[in-house]
Amino acid sequence: MNAQVISSEPKEISLSITETDIGILYIIQHELLKASSTDFAGVIVKHPLTNECWMRVNSSSKPLGEIKKATDSAIKMAQEFNQLFHSQIKVN
Repeated sequence: MNAQVISSEPKEISLSITETDIGILYIIQHELLKASSTDFAGVIVKHPLTNECWMRVNSSSKPLGEIKKATDSAIKMAQEFNQLFHSQIKVN
């Protein structure tokens, strides 16, 4: 995953993200929207042939910090799901 800042203001950031799956960004968007300081979090596939996605976040606090918190939360949730899955399935 590669990310570039398209534009950045104190309460808004726009990112261009390549080499990723949109599903991952939807999970991060979901985590962002759960935060009370996030006013808007949107993700789109800019162009399917280039695999470029855009993300925009508006927040009453620092939007890049909110993205980091949401990403950390998504990683933790995925790890917990992985542990649950492996505890329920016997691997031969």
